[in-house]
Amino acid sequence: MFKLAALTLAALTLSTAAQADADLKLGSTERVTRLFAYPNNCNVICFRNWTLEQTVEHYLTQSVQRDGYSDAKVQVKTDNNQLYAAITGVPRGYEKPLAALLDAGDLAYTGASKLNADGKWAYSWYLFLPLGMALENRRSVELLHFPPDYSLTQAQDYLESKTTDRWATLLTINGIPADQTPAFQTIIDIAPIAAPSNAGKDLEGVYDYFKDYQTTMVKEVSQNASGATLPMVAFGAPVRNWIKQQYGPTVNVLGLATISPKEGVKVPVLGSNHPSYIWYAADPDSYTGKDAQAQADAAGLKVMGQDLSAACWQAAMGRDLDSNPDIELRSCTQTWQVAQAVKTCELFYTSIRNLTPGQATAKCATTPIKAQLKQLKVPTPATAVPATHL
Repeated sequence: MFKLAALTLAALTLSTAAQADADLKLGSTERVTRLFAYPNNCNVICFRNWTLEQTVEHYLTQSVQRDGYSDAKVQVKTDNNQLYAAITGVPRGYEKPLAALLDAGDLAYTGASKLNADGKWAYSWYLFLPLGMALENRRSVELLHFPPDYSLTQAQDYLESKTTDRWATLLTINGIPADQTPAFQTIIDIAPIAAPSNAGKDLEGVYDYFKDYQTTMVKEVSQNASGATLPMVAFGAPVRNWIKQQYGPTVNVLGLATISPKEGVKVPVLGSNHPSYIWYAADPDSYTGKDAQAQADAAGLKVMGQDLSAACWQAAMGRDLDSNPDIELRSCTQTWQVAQAVKTCELFYTSIRNLTPGQATAKCATTPIKAQLKQLKVPTPATAVPATHL
């Protein structure tokens, strides 16, 4: 009876795969369990009581949806301790970038295992790969530090965090429809570790353990399915420092560089503030003196102008992959720091200070604000905010 059941399941698996547009052997139960951080959210009681197969289907469904294949269907089956994914409604070869991601994930697991063996792994960390990203219709790449633990344990969505939400909003302000922002937000974290949002300092010594994973991921996602080179944005000081260490060029905020992750491929990289940095830069508690609030507002205005300019560049480069990086950057900084400086101000006060549009308009019409808008170059705190998807 057992043999008959096993043969029936095997036949079903093969039949489903034969009809699928893309099918992939994911690997052993052990491999898939560690690469998909299974179970994602169990602590005696599971927040979502999903099987391993349901968990994999969840992330693969996110990918096909974010690639624009709204009618695609994902089925994951287990046969003889091996998991198989069959996807219908996608182009042939769709499984190739997924296979590449999982192969890179093996490198991340090796690095995490070595980190743990060296006594540097924290009990509250989880290995978390950038699952659920667009796999084919990518428009740009975001280099970040590490994902917050709640993106895994609560949301089970790599793109659900305060950081990614804020940046998606900036992309929409720069003309990208909200339902298309995931294609621009293919994320590579230099530490593939879901950790508490205040763990930035603790993660500073782990990057070298993931060098093979990091460089492999950058190689894999530096081009889209058609072979076109994708623009990258390096968010936050740890990531910009990593770019210098790994590839050579210095990348300052709103500074451009070119890296070559593999022979013949030259990738434009723009340096940016971490998306969450503005909340620290604009915090009056970060300053001293009677004018702390004014200093915080001035710093917040500067960072807002920089962030809008960076998102503008990312949107422009992603829309047209043949665009000139330097020309687009000059155009974007001119737009948000000169021509649209008042709008930059209003967006700061509505999104960061939570003023109403009317209050923001009135605030940006005052003389001190007008003076600051003439030059957004003002002091910001020297101490960096812990860089995570807060």
